[in-house]
Amino acid sequence: MTADLHPGGPPTALRLLDGAAAGELAGLCATFEELQTVLRCCEHLVAGLDPRRSGPGGPDGVSIEAAWTVALLSYARCFRTGPDSGAGVGLTEEDVAAAQPGAEVLEWHQILMRLRDHYADPQVNPREHFSVGVAQDGFGAASGVAITSTRQPLVDEVTVRQLGAIAYALSTAVDARIAARQEELFAEVKDTPPADLDRLEMLDLAVTETPPPEAPNPEGERAPGE
Repeated sequence: MTADLHPGGPPTALRLLDGAAAGELAGLCATFEELQTVLRCCEHLVAGLDPRRSGPGGPDGVSIEAAWTVALLSYARCFRTGPDSGAGVGLTEEDVAAAQPGAEVLEWHQILMRLRDHYADPQVNPREHFSVGVAQDGFGAASGVAITSTRQPLVDEVTVRQLGAIAYALSTAVDARIAARQEELFAEVKDTPPADLDRLEMLDLAVTETPPPEAPNPEGERAPGE
């Protein structure tokens, strides 16, 4: 995701750009990282839901719910809107349809967004629904108060793979958008006099490269290019 656009070799200093174009590029990078988090969560979920790996007690419900909640929250943040989201940063349903053409992709996207609302609800328990009733004896008289609960099932592998496939397609599209914006921004600043660059705030110079995770797709195969 980082390109050396200058023929002068590796940089010796890094200066902060705080304009609209730089903010958009930073926002796209944040979106890309969210999608990578979704993919890593999907990897964890596919492994955790595999009965061959989960052990005799079945999948670890806490671990599954934690990874699934993080995946949904990270995915939904990619579609953020509002004054602080940054122009051209938040993804749209049109981006989903373009990244992964198909009759059902938007339906899956909408399901995922509703699931995010369910798991992120600050007031409702997403795991279990409780009811209270009065117990009757053989004569029909009240004999006590009973509490019952209905446990929500864990996320299934098909849903996880659908999310992984959509996130992988979107991450590819966002990565290309980042590269294009990076080149456009460099074209704007490449002729800036060194004295003007020196007046900009200094940033720590660090380069990190994280290999993209393997993304599961609905057919159970690894995503292309992995």
